Amino acid sequence: MAVAEPTGPALTREEADRALARLGAEHEAVESSLLALQDHAGRRLLEGAELTGETRSRWAAAEALIGQLWAYFDAYTAALTTARELRARRRWPTQGELSELTELLRGSGITLAAPSTAATGAAGLTAGVPGLTARLSERLSLQELLDRMNGWYAQALDVVVIADTVWSALPARIDLLAAELRRTRSLAHSVGVRPGEHPSGDDLEQITRELAALRAEVIGDPLAFWAGASPSSAPGGGRPDTTRYDRAARALEDVRREVEAVLDVRQDAEQRLMRVRDVLSRADRTLNEARQARVEVLSKIAASVVPAVSGPPTALYEQLSAAADHRRHARWHRLSPLLDGLEQRAEEELLRARESLTAVTAPLAVRAELRGRLDAYKAKTARHGLAEDSLLVERYDAARRMLWSAPCDLVAAEGAVLRYQQALAEALAAGAGEWATGRRGES
Repeated sequence: MAVAEPTGPALTREEADRALARLGAEHEAVESSLLALQDHAGRRLLEGAELTGETRSRWAAAEALIGQLWAYFDAYTAALTTARELRARRRWPTQGELSELTELLRGSGITLAAPSTAATGAAGLTAGVPGLTARLSERLSLQELLDRMNGWYAQALDVVVIADTVWSALPARIDLLAAELRRTRSLAHSVGVRPGEHPSGDDLEQITRELAALRAEVIGDPLAFWAGASPSSAPGGGRPDTTRYDRAARALEDVRREVEAVLDVRQDAEQRLMRVRDVLSRADRTLNEARQARVEVLSKIAASVVPAVSGPPTALYEQLSAAADHRRHARWHRLSPLLDGLEQRAEEELLRARESLTAVTAPLAVRAELRGRLDAYKAKTARHGLAEDSLLVERYDAARRMLWSAPCDLVAAEGAVLRYQQALAEALAAGAGEWATGRRGES
C-alpha cells in the first residue's frame, strides 16, 4: 500500500469547518445528480433497448461507469462521515485531532480498487482523466475522488442525454412524415402514380424504404445521429442530426407537388383540352386565311416572292386525340405532362400561323401603303392649285395605272410614285420662285 503524501500545515478549526461544509454540499449535489441519473427516462430506455453500433458500445461503458460512480460515492460518503465524526468529538479540537482531520480532508487516504476496463476503456470515456493506471488499487483524496466522479458523471450523462434527445426528436418526426407519406401514396395511387408507371411512384417507394431504415437506425443507434458538441461541453453545442430526415421530407414534398399537379389536371382537364382545341382551331383559320391571301397576292402582285403556307398541325391533333383518350380512361399521370406540352405548342402554332399570314400579305400591305401615299400627294397637288399641271397629271395617271392593275409590279409602281413625288416637289419649288420674283418687281 502506498504511503500518503504530506498534506502541509494542519487546518485551523475554521478552515476545517469550511472544508467540511463545502465537501458536504458537494456530497449532496453528487447524490442528487446520481439519483436523477438513476431515474432519467433516457437511462431507462437505454436499459431496455436493443442497441447497435456506437450507442451499444458507449452505453456498455457508461453503464459500467454508473456502477463505478456509486462505489466511489459510497467511499466518498464513508470518508466524509469519518471526518464529520472526528470533528464532532469536541467543540475545540486538539492539535492532534486537527492534524488527523487535515489528513482526512486533504490527504490521499481513501484506498479504492482501480476502475475496471469496462468502465474506463470503452469508447474512450475516461481518456485524459489523470491518475488512471494499471494498478489494482489507488489512493485518492476527497477532492480527487470528487473530481473523478464529476468527470465520469458528465461522460455517462452525455450518453443518456444524447440518446434521450435523439429519441425525443427524431422518431416522432419520422412517424409524422410516414403518416404524410401514406396519405400521399394513397392519393398518388388514385390518379395512377404508381411504381413502375410514373417516376414519382418510384420515388415514393424509395422514400418509404428510407424512412423505415432511418427509424430502425435511430431506435437502435441514437448516438450516431448527434451533431456537434456533447451536452456537457457547451450549452446548445449539439443537436440531433436530421440530415437524412430533411432529405426524405424534401423528396416527399416534391412528390406531393407532382401529385397535386396531376390532381389539378384531373379537375380541369376538360376545360384545358377545350382551350387547346380552340387555340388550334384559331391557328387553322389563320392558316386558311393565309392560304387564301397567298392566292390573291399571286394573282394581284407581280414579281414578288410569296412564302408558302404550311398545312394544318397534324402532329398536334394526334397528341390532342391521345390526350382525350387519356382523359377518358383516367390516365391522369400521363395526361398531365402531355397536356402541359400541348398548351405550349398550340400557342406556338397560333403564333406561327399569324406570322405566316403577315408574311403572305406583306405585298398587299406595301401596295396599300403606296396607294395611300399617291392619294396624299394628289391631295397636296390640288391644295396648291397644280391639279391641271400636265406633267403631274401624266405621272399620277402612270402611277395609278400600275397600282390599280393586276398583277401589280410593286417595284415599278414604287418608282412611279417616287417620280410623281419628285415632280410635285419641283413644281412647288418653281412656283415659290416665281412668287418671290413677282414680289421683288412690285417693290
